[in-house]
Amino acid sequence: MSADAIPFEQWLRTTVERTVSVLDEFLPVDDEVPARLHQAMRYAVLGPGKRVRAALVYAAGEAGLQPGASATAQKLGLDHAAAAVEIIHAYSLAHDDLPCMDNDDLRRGRPTLHRQFDEATAMLAGDALQPLAFDLLAQMPIAPALTVQAVQLLARSSGSLGMAGGQAIDCGSVGQVLLPDELQQMHRMKTGAMLEASVLLGGIVAGAGSACREGLEAYAAAVGLAFQVVDDILDVTSDTATLGKTAGKDAASDKPTYVSVMGLDGSRALLASLREQAHEAVRPLGPAACRLGEVADFIVGRDR
Repeated sequence: MSADAIPFEQWLRTTVERTVSVLDEFLPVDDEVPARLHQAMRYAVLGPGKRVRAALVYAAGEAGLQPGASATAQKLGLDHAAAAVEIIHAYSLAHDDLPCMDNDDLRRGRPTLHRQFDEATAMLAGDALQPLAFDLLAQMPIAPALTVQAVQLLARSSGSLGMAGGQAIDCGSVGQVLLPDELQQMHRMKTGAMLEASVLLGGIVAGAGSACREGLEAYAAAVGLAFQVVDDILDVTSDTATLGKTAGKDAASDKPTYVSVMGLDGSRALLASLREQAHEAVRPLGPAACRLGEVADFIVGRDR
């Protein structure tokens, strides 16, 4: 059956179930010493979530698969890559929610990790999750050179020039007015870098050629920024029950956002432009990239 023969909603549901299953398999069991730490790691990772990053890994893998490539090896590699990006994301949320950062009490409709356990356990759980992600990438059954590319990509995307660096800029920008270019740089690092890494990891695991990788890079840049624009919009248009986290927190914390800089209408115009850029980037890749287009629509469609 071709990829586009399965309705997107069914594909996404299956992908989420697959992701949760592999995460459950790869995480330490909750009664292994140190049990409380392992319980916290599982709480952080296995809670409710959209699994957008994992979906991007799998969708890009479909788009980049080369003729004659081993489907079994690709499946296992994509499972490891999808789990790795979700684990990095979970660690970042655990640390972002701590009192020294955003000091949040709610995440994905449940108490944040430090509220459910304690601050020290939440910090250690994040510390333990980060190396686990790289361990999973190192075990991928793909060419060693591709494994090195994957590890380097995830390291750079989650480090000071990516996610962690973007968070540092965010923390330092409270109460300040940023220019649109400055805001875009912050969000490309803080949120976009890991979403972009998810797309590119799928292409690496699939052994995508240079032309395909160029398309994936352009697509990833557009959807990575679009995700943050939607988040900024939802922070002012949605409520806590719908979001599963504290609504209005950015405004209350006096953080610069797309809505505060560009206004609601301007943010939505930018979002529409980014959606078109994403579709344009993968159009040359043909039917194999249909899922990437649908995931872009899903990301943008959260603002409804």
